[in-house]
Amino acid sequence: MTASSNECLLIIDTQRGLDDPSYGARSTPTAERNIARLLSAWRDASRPVLHVRHVSVRATSPLRPGTPGVDFKPEAQPIAGEAVYDKSTNSAFIGTTLEHDLRARGIGALVVAGLTTDHCVSSTVRTAADLGFAVTVVSDACATHERRGHDGLVVSAEDMHRSALASLSGEFAMVLDTDAVLAA
Repeated sequence: MTASSNECLLIIDTQRGLDDPSYGARSTPTAERNIARLLSAWRDASRPVLHVRHVSVRATSPLRPGTPGVDFKPEAQPIAGEAVYDKSTNSAFIGTTLEHDLRARGIGALVVAGLTTDHCVSSTVRTAADLGFAVTVVSDACATHERRGHDGLVVSAEDMHRSALASLSGEFAMVLDTDAVLAA
């Protein structure tokens, strides 16, 4: 596990609603298992863990309040003492106290995992980097879905995932897999 004492694990939108078939094919079938591994290591080391939950304002969203889709997946359930930040935008920093709380706790580095790589993970990571946080994205503990482009062509989930990670790597974050993060 990475050794920085001012580092926390940030789990983004690992919710049941993102399994809705309307999203199409998904990348990284082992993402939830790797999220569980990260959570176990951070908890065993008594290191800070924070969770983000998307609470949609769209009436048709599988992530809207009062539906089972807004619930965390079993592998990513928060435990007592782990803060949960509810958001309705892509970035976990918009409309929440996340930045304030991180700074108040002296946290300057984030290890990020969750859903979806090209939306909420990417937006949160980009904002975090712009705010001066050091960020590591855990590549095999993130996942996304296939997307239909502006030209009508479908981009595979794996290509979307790889492209999003490539856009973040070096500029906004260090990108490592679960084994590398846990070994560091």
